[in-house]
Amino acid sequence: MSDPVFPSGPWVGFYNYAPGDRHRMDLILSFSQGKLTGDGNDDVGAFTIKGGYDEATRECHWIKTYAGSHDVYYRGFREGKGIWGTWEITVIDHGGFHIWPRQAGEGEQEVQTMAAPVDAIGTSTELVDTDARQS
Repeated sequence: MSDPVFPSGPWVGFYNYAPGDRHRMDLILSFSQGKLTGDGNDDVGAFTIKGGYDEATRECHWIKTYAGSHDVYYRGFREGKGIWGTWEITVIDHGGFHIWPRQAGEGEQEVQTMAAPVDAIGTSTELVDTDARQS
């Protein structure tokens, strides 16, 4: 039986190198008796996951292994909608991540829009000020 705090099944989300720099991840995760396993893919390639979690502290950690390539170390906390945290390959190569359980019909809009940055839109006050300066 799947834990409601750490539900097994499909998860979706992103990792980043800097705020606003989002790279989609699709995962299938299994949470059972403190062990976390799974697999998935992202823009680097296919990977496997092996790690653990603590229901009491809501902390989790895992190693994402790209076949024939490198490992990425993840550490996060289950809060709100998903798991937030950091990843690290080396002291120089690191960033953040956010993943959440994917429910049928849920989250697709967020996944579709997370890769594209949103343009800043001026307020009506800024538009009035701009028009006044042009007069």
